[in-house]
Amino acid sequence: MESTEVDRLVEAVVNQNAQDKETLRTFVQGVAQGGVSTEDATRWLKAVHQHGMKTPDKVELTKTMIDSGAKLSWPAGKPVVDKHSTGGVGDKMSLMLAPALAACGYRVPMLAGRGLGHTGGTIDKLEAIPGFNCALTPDAMVAAVNEVGCCIAVQNEAIAPADGVLYALRDVTDTIDSVPLITASIISKKAAEGLNALVLDVKTGSAAFMKTLDEARRLARSMVETSEGLGIRTVAQLTSMDEPIGTHVGNALEVLGSVMVLQGKGSADTRELVVMQGSALMSMSEDNLSMDEARQRIENVLDDGTALEKFRAMCVQQGVEPDLAERLISSPEDVLGVAEQQTTVLANTNGFAVSYDGMKMAQMARKHGAGRFVLADKIDALVGFTIHATRGTAVSKNDPLFTFHHSRDLSEDEHKELRAMCRTDAKKPDHVSRLIEVIDSRSTKA
Repeated sequence: MESTEVDRLVEAVVNQNAQDKETLRTFVQGVAQGGVSTEDATRWLKAVHQHGMKTPDKVELTKTMIDSGAKLSWPAGKPVVDKHSTGGVGDKMSLMLAPALAACGYRVPMLAGRGLGHTGGTIDKLEAIPGFNCALTPDAMVAAVNEVGCCIAVQNEAIAPADGVLYALRDVTDTIDSVPLITASIISKKAAEGLNALVLDVKTGSAAFMKTLDEARRLARSMVETSEGLGIRTVAQLTSMDEPIGTHVGNALEVLGSVMVLQGKGSADTRELVVMQGSALMSMSEDNLSMDEARQRIENVLDDGTALEKFRAMCVQQGVEPDLAERLISSPEDVLGVAEQQTTVLANTNGFAVSYDGMKMAQMARKHGAGRFVLADKIDALVGFTIHATRGTAVSKNDPLFTFHHSRDLSEDEHKELRAMCRTDAKKPDHVSRLIEVIDSRSTKA
């Protein structure tokens, strides 16, 4: 591709004019295939980073990225749905949401990623299950969904390969945080799944990538506009991410926490997010289904064991031995194992658990092997936290607040850090909803 053509694209971005569709398509294909110089690609990326991109251009960019690889296709039948989360501490929703929706009759082909920074990755959690295979081809994903109703597979080069090339360039050109480019990256992979409906969980707070509500809103609106522009019914839920979700943080521990919810028990916080995301997808997908009716349906499959059975079937479909999968859903601790050491922090006075520092907990877990600092780092699936006294729980002096599961000794400084992670107070804290705001196609036009 000639530099003069890239000049015209850059000029259009700078002047906030529409980019020529064919030229933009040729550019993206050229970047993916090595037909555009690094210098020209960098100029365009930096222009988009600085000046943004209008919705029609974001839609066209996303279409081009989708067209660069395989797309899943589905026969007529139940809606095909999925969710995307911007990542949080203890965010294990996919592990429960996919089988719960499948139990309600929906088709759920989930593409997921590994841990990024301080946030845990869905794939790392599933790989804590012995034998679980996340490396599915597009054909294997379709086969799994047709057989079980859901699958969770690692993002691969077959789907939206242009995104991988563009992402690598963004990394070295300091344009990672561009909202239009983030949007196209996320939505291209989700749209390639052949979705009818998509829910976006955009987190904001001290332990989220989007620290402020305004940042979260901007990204949410961009993704909703782009996804809707591709014909996918989409809603974004802005949720609070100051404290960890639920009672388990860490890869194997989050599998344990997920199985507990699928057993009809476990964390109420976690269950509510599953129900909230699932009911949004269901009500979007069926015109005559109210949110209340959708909530009831997904709560029923969580309570009656149907969602748990779908989780077992998904595990077997993706390589887990049937006997082990059966043990996993009945006695998950026996299958997942435990860390060599556990350090429990006790309440130093009577009162209430008021708050947990999600970011500090994530950073400690990551430092001990629950996450990566470089791609080659090996995950210790057993590292993480179990929270015994959730926010608002009354505690007496020396009651356990939380336990840190680890494989190597802690330093004195780390002991001090642990003791500072939970704040208690004599006054019971007010209940705070995870859900802050809902953004859909109507609110993006406001």
